[in-house]
Amino acid sequence: MDNNILIAFAAALAIGLPALATAWAQSKIGAAGAGTLAEKPELSGTIIILIAIPETMVILGFVVAVIILLGG
Repeated sequence: MDNNILIAFAAALAIGLPALATAWAQSKIGAAGAGTLAEKPELSGTIIILIAIPETMVILGFVVAVIILLGG
């Protein structure tokens, strides 16, 4: 098997798996956040921050993918 194929597959996994995990986490946080906002609308800023936190996984996965592609 060609080494470039393995490098591309590793980069795809480095960004794909965190993206799936982020989507799952945001779905759970979003559902809980909607219920929270119905009862306490003053917590909207906190809910926005909690929804944004999992995005760091995708950003870090992208950085790892770039390192894999440029380093390999």
